[in-house]
Amino acid sequence: MIKLHGVALSPFVRKVRVALAEKNLPYESIPVMPFGPREEFMKISPLGKIPVLERDGFTVPDSSVIIAYLERTDPQPSLYPTDPQDFARALFLEEYADTRVADKLTTPFFQRFVRANILKEEPDEAKVQQALTEEIPPVLDYLESQITNPEAIIGGRFSIADIAIASPFVNFMHGKESVDASRWPKLAEYVATIHARPSFKALIEEELAFTKG
Repeated sequence: MIKLHGVALSPFVRKVRVALAEKNLPYESIPVMPFGPREEFMKISPLGKIPVLERDGFTVPDSSVIIAYLERTDPQPSLYPTDPQDFARALFLEEYADTRVADKLTTPFFQRFVRANILKEEPDEAKVQQALTEEIPPVLDYLESQITNPEAIIGGRFSIADIAIASPFVNFMHGKESVDASRWPKLAEYVATIHARPSFKALIEEELAFTKG
């Protein structure tokens, strides 16, 4: 049985959970908070980050590495394009999503949910507004320019790029924000379409039950 160490609201844990669902692989969730991980967890995650996948005594940290590993062990359905140029583009968009998109879009979530409900601190709304007006729009502009098909950003086929991009938008939603369809119509449709896939939809419903509870 696969064990996945992390917490459901992490965009990177969600990314792996979606991949596991797409590949129809059962797993057990092992809660690990990203703030001040235990020393024993550091032994399987040297960077102290989540998620970590554990399988038959073998551990793999980092969402990108985990999904690449699963692609080798359980190749169907494939989550990576076969065309070399599409493959390269998918890897870049995954990296862009894991860095720039996740960094900017999780600001409202961190301030309004994590600080308020988990850290028991006063949210910094000024940081949220700065992100919404200055930092996030260029990211959404770029993604808008990349979309030609609302069902998949590359080659008309769902891939790792879609998983990586759509995951931080769930946190954006938990931060009480959404894509302005009047300004970014293609992106708004794309996010809604990807989030409606069964692999995403089930996790989003699970998370909403927690965040609203």
